[in-house]
Amino acid sequence: MSYKKIHFVSSNNKDAVKAKNSLIKKYKDYSIDEADLIVALGGDGLMLQTLHDNIEEAKPIFGMNKGSVGFLMNDFNNDDLMKRINSATLTKVYPLKMTVKTQEKEISAKAINEVSLLRQTYQAAKIKIKIDNKIRLDELICDGILLSTPAGSTAYNLSAHGPILPIKSNLLALTPISAFRPRRWKGALLPHKSIVEIEVLEKSKRPVSAVADNLEIRDISYVKILEDRDTELFMLFDQETNLEEKILEEQFTYS
Repeated sequence: MSYKKIHFVSSNNKDAVKAKNSLIKKYKDYSIDEADLIVALGGDGLMLQTLHDNIEEAKPIFGMNKGSVGFLMNDFNNDDLMKRINSATLTKVYPLKMTVKTQEKEISAKAINEVSLLRQTYQAAKIKIKIDNKIRLDELICDGILLSTPAGSTAYNLSAHGPILPIKSNLLALTPISAFRPRRWKGALLPHKSIVEIEVLEKSKRPVSAVADNLEIRDISYVKILEDRDTELFMLFDQETNLEEKILEEQFTYS
């Protein structure tokens, strides 16, 4: 596909806004309805937000780093932007869908990186884990647990000592956060079709929140998480630094 019409978005930091204004003068800014793609200027947080905002239309997003880490972004350069975009590698990712139950209601949300369960007080959480309708852990005592997509495996998942997943691996990473019992359980790699159900034990004494990327739901009793293959999201990367290569390279980075 040949891309011609860009809709620009940016984070609120001065460098990102300045870059956006400069690019609009050079390439014009089309409305989101008219545009072929979105160019996002900022960091990984902006990329995730843009993916969420665009989840129904699923227009390709070409990110350029005007934030801090920028793992999901390309390097910033305002020269030959259309040429870069039209020679870029298209990467498809699927979000997770979580369904959460609290005492009052049931809430659904989607996550591009991960769904995290986190203790809300000084006391460790106690949870039961069921996968594909089979109990795998009767009781895990921990600060929390997360289920990560390949795209999110280098983010919070990696910080929690979870595995890095190749973007095309068709796997999900289930990673405990500061597990106390069983102390030696380090998590699991799951087929992408797995249905993960987590029940919060002693929920009144040990309250737990569920977080889908940046949406937090507190005082949950149960969460169901699965990959949403009905929702396809697209990111564009420079060929030499595409997401598959970035994830592979991250496994050999020790800084």
